[in-house]
Amino acid sequence: MQLHRPIQPCLWFDTQAEEAVKHYIAIFPDARITSVSHYGEAGRDVHGMQPGAVMTIVFELDGQPFVALNGGPQFRFTEAVSFQIMCDTQEQIDYFWERLGDGGDPAARQCGWLKDRFGLSWQVVPTEILSLVAGPNSDAVMAALMPMQKLDIAVLRAAAR
Repeated sequence: MQLHRPIQPCLWFDTQAEEAVKHYIAIFPDARITSVSHYGEAGRDVHGMQPGAVMTIVFELDGQPFVALNGGPQFRFTEAVSFQIMCDTQEQIDYFWERLGDGGDPAARQCGWLKDRFGLSWQVVPTEILSLVAGPNSDAVMAALMPMQKLDIAVLRAAAR
């Protein structure tokens, strides 16, 4: 069976969906909100949200659709899932690393991974990362990559040579 729409990640927030979406929309140049829904009275005994509070925000980052849900405090993000931002230049890596990492956990930065202020994990990596770590000098590339927090394309390319 073929899907006719892309797979759409749903990001569960306690009550910060609006704040998070505004943050992401400000970072990504090709980003937009496509719809917003609100809680009503129905189900209030289950969800506990005030009628009129934002329930979901559907948005896009570089054409990738997402849903942000204000679902309550039951669930938290983990590093088991992250979103990769494939960057062509060091300037792009620096841009996304700085903005997504702002207010995030500094201890959660390793090998191009970072955790943003909402606890969501991102990988800010060069587009060529997979070919670098799978190339003939993969051990040298991995030795250079492992101690890095923010990735340095020039150092990784030099290790690959």
